[in-house]
Amino acid sequence: MPRLTSGLEIRDSPGMDLRLLREEDIEEVIAIWHDSRKETHTEIGIETESGVTLEDSEQIFREHIASRCEIWVVQRSRKLLGFLAIRGSYIDRMYVRPGAQRRGVGTALLEKARELSPAGLGLHTHQANHRARDFYEKRGFHPIRFGVSPPPESEPDVEYWWRPD
Repeated sequence: MPRLTSGLEIRDSPGMDLRLLREEDIEEVIAIWHDSRKETHTEIGIETESGVTLEDSEQIFREHIASRCEIWVVQRSRKLLGFLAIRGSYIDRMYVRPGAQRRGVGTALLEKARELSPAGLGLHTHQANHRARDFYEKRGFHPIRFGVSPPPESEPDVEYWWRPD
């Protein structure tokens, strides 16, 4: 599990703190991931999420994400708003709670990723996820390669890179 640290106030968002995941946060982070993923995949027409339960998401998250990534969370008034799972210079996952989007949470998480990897970052997203693609492109990420995500999704995806100017 990631190490603990104290929270840091996000400059442009009073009352929001950015800090490393704590064990007591994990259930809420899994719920954010599960709900956000289902909402996004429904919007862009990916059917593989329709039968995924919260318990399935918990198992996947604990085995494949929390065990391999450093996880940062954004919190306001003791409620988690989003998280960043990062492995070295690769953004493995970044999700913002439905209803908390377009309020600076994703930008704060992305700035933390840049702080952690100032030489550059990479990530993948679905080609059909235009909201995510617009978000990253507006923040200096460039599409590098188009391909297909691994099973079970097997959906068209795009690899993005950000390098400092």
